[in-house]
Amino acid sequence: QVQLVESEGGLVQPGGSLSLSCAASGNILSIDEMGWYRQAPGTNRELVASIKSGGLTNYAESGKGRFTISNDNAKNTVYLQMNSLKPEDTAVYSCYVRGTLAGSDTSLPSHFLSTGQGAQVTVSS
Repeated sequence: QVQLVESEGGLVQPGGSLSLSCAASGNILSIDEMGWYRQAPGTNRELVASIKSGGLTNYAESGKGRFTISNDNAKNTVYLQMNSLKPEDTAVYSCYVRGTLAGSDTSLPSHFLSTGQGAQVTVSS
């Protein structure tokens, strides 16, 4: 129904920067919210940042001042710019998109929540 394609993560030195992107495609009528989770081994999944359709953003304390979330509504794409990376930022980063699927001759519009395949981000010297 909805496909999410994430950019690859990578290996970054402490203090470095990395940008992730996530493009949504499919029978999308509208998008309400896009964002990023991360999960490191042995830890709970953490919401890193989110952005609503009106542009309202929300950040976890861990990323405030270092991470910036943005989106391109025309491309149904969300971005996460990560600066001043620390070893504790090492995790698998997954995007998510919440919105409404368009209806068809046989179905009504319906809500959806899709999650990307995840990208490994490793911060190490």
